[in-house]
Amino acid sequence: MDIQLKRGLLEVCVLAAIKHEDSYGYQIIKDMKPYVEISESTLYPILRRLEGAELLTVRTVEHNGRLRKYYHITPLGLQRIEDFKAEWEEIVSIYQFVTREGGDHE
Repeated sequence: MDIQLKRGLLEVCVLAAIKHEDSYGYQIIKDMKPYVEISESTLYPILRRLEGAELLTVRTVEHNGRLRKYYHITPLGLQRIEDFKAEWEEIVSIYQFVTREGGDHE
């Protein structure tokens, strides 16, 4: 898969993983696992990019004597998910064009 396309899809997946409640890295990976495999080395740069784009915020909380970063989706992050859902129709249309059978030239 094209790296830029995959990166964009993974970013939306990460936002969706924290859409309903704040979460931390390991939990985000676990929540995404039934749908898409993502490693820590892929996740954390995505989280930093999303924070830089103001699509999420980060807060640090002490948990069992260690600091844990919790990620919270912002209104801009929620809007990015909505934009993706609107764009999905075009993506499906492109997929249908690419995978069509025969020589339809309508």
